[in-house]
Amino acid sequence: MASEISPKAEISPKAKIGNNCKIFPFVYIEDDVEIGDDCIVMPFVSILDGSRIGSGNKIHQGAVIGALPQDFNYRGAKSYVKIGDNNVIRENVVINRGTYKDGSTVIGNHNYLLEGTHISHDCVVGTNCVFGNGVEIAGDCVIGNGVIFSTGAIQNANTRAGDMSMIQAGCAFSHDVPPYVIAGGNPMEYGGPNTKIMDFAGIDKKVQKHIANAYRLLFHGKTSVFDVINQIKDQVPDGPEIQNIITFLKDSKRGIMCK
Repeated sequence: MASEISPKAEISPKAKIGNNCKIFPFVYIEDDVEIGDDCIVMPFVSILDGSRIGSGNKIHQGAVIGALPQDFNYRGAKSYVKIGDNNVIRENVVINRGTYKDGSTVIGNHNYLLEGTHISHDCVVGTNCVFGNGVEIAGDCVIGNGVIFSTGAIQNANTRAGDMSMIQAGCAFSHDVPPYVIAGGNPMEYGGPNTKIMDFAGIDKKVQKHIANAYRLLFHGKTSVFDVINQIKDQVPDGPEIQNIITFLKDSKRGIMCK
């Protein structure tokens, strides 16, 4: 089915737009833009050069996709924003593209970015994440799958949020938040395993107990992260979720929250 494009939208003839899209008045789309099928683009959205948008996305009023990176290292290189399928991008969301040549900011599938969310340059976001109103994600961050950011949370540059973690409202963090945990407060504190999301994801209760034991060793012990990894290997039954935790701890470059 042909797309429905308002004559009041300003769209470059070089832009590639899929089938069955609806583009409202006063949308601005630049040359080097690709949009997949079944997308809805509401009024006053700007989609700028380097934007690659999949299918089934809904982009609300005032959002800016592919904004130039807010990075002093940017020198005008050709870079990208790559957005997957079935995302909801609410009003006034800003997503910056990558800083360096061929670099990308990447948003996966089935994410929900609420009003005023800002995803900075070179971030990588997984699937099924929720970003509350006014969430700020600084540059070069990595966000796993099923992560929830409550209203006003701030993730500082070069940090990671692990799978199914939850960052509570108003929290700012400069160290990595491991998978499956609740984190909140300023300074940040460990709030226990994120049991509701793990229940929703179908993680067995016995496995959740193993995850809780792993984090008891990490957050209530007096040893280094290196030693905690060995303790988890020795004391906690193995499984995919435990391996996910161990790998996350091993790969941390900015350090783990509360450690």
